[in-house]
Amino acid sequence: MVGALQRVLVCSPRTAGWDQPERLAPWRDLGFHHAPKFDQAQSQHAMLVRELQTAGAEMVELPPADQLSLDAIYTHDASLPTDFGVILMRPGKANRIAESRHQGASCEALDIPTLGTIAPPGSTEAGDMIWLDSKTLLIGSGYRTNAAGIEQMRDLLAPKGVEVLSAPLPYGPGPCACLHLMSLISLLDEQTALVDLSWLAVETVELLKSRGFKFIQIDDSERDTLACNVLALGEKRLLAIEENHRTNSRLRQAGFDVRTFPGSELCINGSGGPTCLTRPLLRS
Repeated sequence: MVGALQRVLVCSPRTAGWDQPERLAPWRDLGFHHAPKFDQAQSQHAMLVRELQTAGAEMVELPPADQLSLDAIYTHDASLPTDFGVILMRPGKANRIAESRHQGASCEALDIPTLGTIAPPGSTEAGDMIWLDSKTLLIGSGYRTNAAGIEQMRDLLAPKGVEVLSAPLPYGPGPCACLHLMSLISLLDEQTALVDLSWLAVETVELLKSRGFKFIQIDDSERDTLACNVLALGEKRLLAIEENHRTNSRLRQAGFDVRTFPGSELCINGSGGPTCLTRPLLRS
């Protein structure tokens, strides 16, 4: 999750239909803070893409599809690439279930095979999944990813020599909000994690410490602006939302090269930061 980013799947607001009135209509039900402003969001997404390209990543745009919703811009959640093929998620948010099939078809077109697909009663979202190393996957158990989904992930990955561990998630703002494991942890390099420490379960904190991770804690005043959602670009480079000045300053003081883009409309409004907006397909 922290190697140099080489290839990444994205979905622009235009592709997700943010400029279509019928797609915009259910914004409240989807958990957005206000009706999305297409032009501003599209501009912010273009800035995100430029930063990724400058970092050396090849961009792959998700093809448009009628079944996509506003949430489709958050490409991270619908699939999980592994060394053995992609696992198609079954999102806990019902409007997003179709995204996984669409991403699977897009990956097949890129010659990326499908390792497996999560089926009912399992639910999984990749925002709840963190690779601690190449053979250990930590999965948050909460409203978006359930025990049945985690067990299916274990069944798929155990034959490949991958251990799947489970981490309990807090109630937080409740079932209607988007609280993923990656809302509370972003890996920055092989030894460092950005964390929202007061919201992490004790057992998760102790697990990370036992594996040698050092913590940088977000500024608590920036929790609601997604300060913990930071994308590792590799080689001590990070991509963060520019609004989180205090947390970004802490990251720079710790020796990281922090690149930023404005996220007021694209990220904060829909509760999805730089990691959510990207589905890394290849890292070195």
